[in-house]
This record gives sequence, C-alpha cells and structure tokens, in this order.
Amino acid sequence: MPVSTDGVLLGAWADAENRDNVLDIGTGTGLLSLMMAQRFPHAHITALDIDQQAVESARLNAEQSAWNKRIIVMHQDITQWQDAVKFDTIICNPPYFNSGEQATDSKRAMARHTDTLSHDSLLKVIKTHLFPNGHAHLILPSVEAEQLITKAIHYGLYCQRVTSVKPTSTKPVSRKLITFSPIEQEKCLQTTLVIQEDGAYSDDFVALTKDFYLKM
Repeated sequence: MPVSTDGVLLGAWADAENRDNVLDIGTGTGLLSLMMAQRFPHAHITALDIDQQAVESARLNAEQSAWNKRIIVMHQDITQWQDAVKFDTIICNPPYFNSGEQATDSKRAMARHTDTLSHDSLLKVIKTHLFPNGHAHLILPSVEAEQLITKAIHYGLYCQRVTSVKPTSTKPVSRKLITFSPIEQEKCLQTTLVIQEDGAYSDDFVALTKDFYLKM
C-alpha cells in the first residue's frame, strides 16, 4: 500500500504528548506507528491489522527502525480482540467508503471500504479500549467525518478538536482530522489547514509534516 497524504497528516497531527501507550488500529505498513514512535520518545505502540501480509510488512519496517523496542505488531481483528487492555491514545486511518465500486485489489478495497470495519464497530472498539481520559485521533473525508462525529455521541465519545483540510484555499474541504474523547466538553476546537498555496506547499503544511519528508 502506498504512503498516503492522509496517513502523513494524521501521524503528524495526532497528539500523544505525555501518553505512554498507543494503539494503532489497521496499521497497514506501520506508517502511523513509526511516526508516533518518532514524535513521542516515551510512547509504546501496539499496532494491529487484520491482513497477514500487512502485519509482516509492518513488523519488518518496525524491526528496521530506530524505535523497534517500542513497537509491537499483531495479526488481529480489532473487533474480535478479547484483550481488555486500555490505551491512553488510539490512532486510526479507517476505511471510509460505505458504498460504491470497490477496488479490484482486495487489500486496497479492505483498506478503503467499511465492509471489514464499520464506523459503528470502530466507535465501539475505541470506547472499549480507551482510558476515560484518553484520546482517539482519526482522519476521514469531510462527509463521513461529520457523520462519525454525530454518531460518536451515542457511544459516549465527544469531539475535542477538528482540523478541516483543504487541497487549496479555493477548493472545498476534502478531509477532516478528528480527536475524540470520553470527556465531554462544551466546544469542539475548529481549525483549517490548506495544503497548497500559489502552487507550493503552504507554510502550515510544511511546519506540520517537514520531519517526515526528505525533500520539504
């Protein structure tokens, strides 16, 4: 699976400061786990994926990294995981298409469509495995993000902050970065991030992601 801008954005944006344990749901090749390990030296990351080939790739990447002692990769369906362990931080770049034509590549289809992890199932496992003062960070297309924010309330999860991502200042919001928590707060902090301005990466995008690109 290719490294996506979505994954880089989420890994650079999610906050695990002063948090010890991170759960990466649907780790794929391990991108988010590696980014969190790089950013937060005290974090120990448990990375899960339903696909055996993805797990093997993530394990290889973790083992070859400077943070191999702090990343555990497991072949596990999160919806069937019986372990009662809870985490300070959960991070997930979830499937988002609820309908429509699926990719012919079964692994790509699994990563993009909610057949294997519905948003209701995702919210349920977040609630189950998140400490009462914990935070979960996700990225979704704009419409699906708003639907998830509305639905999350029924699972006792509340929006803490949202960053609306626009490809350019003149284009509509394409993605939303969201932080949920069991802690209810009066307002969800709203910000906007524009990726490109005048044909080049914006200062805000560079500031957020420069530690993860060789040429930025």
